[in-house]
Amino acid sequence: VLPSPDRPAPSVSITEIRQYLRAQDIPFHDGYSCLHTPSLFTGDRGDQPLSSNAPFTLFIDKTTGSFLCTATLAEGTWQDFQANVEMRHRGITPIPPASSEEMEEEMRQAREDARCIWERALPLWELLDEKETKETKALFGISQVSNATLKRFGVRYLRTARSLVFPWFSPQDATLKGLKLVRVEKKGGTITYVEETLPRFDSYRNLFGLSLIGRRDTELVLTGWELDALALHQAAGVASVALPRGASCLPPTLLPYLERFKRITLWLGEDLRSWEAAKLFARKLSLKRCSLVRPGNLQPRPLEALNQGLNVTKILRSALLASHKSIVSFRQLREEVFGELVNTEQVSGVKWARFPELNKLLKGHRRGELTIFTGPTGSGKTTFISEYALDLCMQGVCTLWGSFEINNVRLAKIMLTQFAGRRLEDQLELYDEWADRFEELPLYFMTFHGQQNIKTVIDTMQHAVYMYDITHVVVDNLQFMMGHEHISVDR
Repeated sequence: VLPSPDRPAPSVSITEIRQYLRAQDIPFHDGYSCLHTPSLFTGDRGDQPLSSNAPFTLFIDKTTGSFLCTATLAEGTWQDFQANVEMRHRGITPIPPASSEEMEEEMRQAREDARCIWERALPLWELLDEKETKETKALFGISQVSNATLKRFGVRYLRTARSLVFPWFSPQDATLKGLKLVRVEKKGGTITYVEETLPRFDSYRNLFGLSLIGRRDTELVLTGWELDALALHQAAGVASVALPRGASCLPPTLLPYLERFKRITLWLGEDLRSWEAAKLFARKLSLKRCSLVRPGNLQPRPLEALNQGLNVTKILRSALLASHKSIVSFRQLREEVFGELVNTEQVSGVKWARFPELNKLLKGHRRGELTIFTGPTGSGKTTFISEYALDLCMQGVCTLWGSFEINNVRLAKIMLTQFAGRRLEDQLELYDEWADRFEELPLYFMTFHGQQNIKTVIDTMQHAVYMYDITHVVVDNLQFMMGHEHISVDR
């Protein structure tokens, strides 16, 4: 749930942040998406000014003002940062903002569970016989990936769950912080990959492969999948990492770890959604240092390129600069136009799985479009739209709900029932199983109810788009949001 509307975190501009740091005599560098300063939580304490010789391990997000210290993992809002600076002036040792005991306990438990699974999993190159290793590799499409590469990235196999296990090691001390399990499901002729993370989806903030990158590396390739990172390293010898949630989201807490790279190439996948996501992430990372690999027949995702024997280094060299000029000629657009003609199905948007008739009308969900559903009270608008949104959400479309008419608990109950496809009140023993699965969806709720100030709602939406890469916002409904007394005004 997003911050409560009664007291939304006051927004702060980059100018205010810089002025405050100068006024407090805090040295800083201007980075790509963050300001870098010495940490308040390490080294010299008390009312001594922060030394510019100290390592600059604290990063302040230029868009939100929130901070992260990569040395101590202390993080918090801009207001938390200011409070700690004040404490320091009074000679009190700054203390990192603490998360709730419940969350701390949950994270501890998740790490313990991850450690147990990790110990039970076998290194993929050490399975009992070669036949099993070959079959497992073939199942995941990684027959071309060498044992040396698997060993370097520490990929293991959990027999009981028939899953590959990808470790998440802390960049500080190389301790195991979490895991991602990936298994293959075959339905008919299609293969889908099912992922599970420890800790849970929303607090799983890692960059797989980051701990293997040397201090001198200044260039990086960002991929949307762990197996793509393996393929890139093997085929081109480049520093490569995988985003924890693929092309659906780049959490801002990961930006500080990417600050040291002068050039970042985004190669997220082989469909248009990955291409759109790459353009969005490049804006977060700073356009001037980003290049994008455009999906195409001769430029599939990295693992596919390795399997097909394509020249991966050549594909990386052909990546397009993300920073574009304000005026372009058709020659520069030519490839993009061709891409749209080749991928007409994808261009028309994400299709609904539950509503084939709706696909005929709307073709699919596309960014930047507004769809209005109207109907009399009690005709089922909310029930239909919750299923409509759930359908997209289950396909990885990050969704934000603004329910002004019914409260979030009732809405979540409707959606959970639709998700489970059964009356859970009659089968309460199944509640936790379905709730756990529902929690994995990229679904967020605004905590507003009844009439609201439009500016506050828009600010909350913008914040959500930056933080969670929201691509689908539902407002239910306009009349409640605007209030009833303005009915006569042209809205």
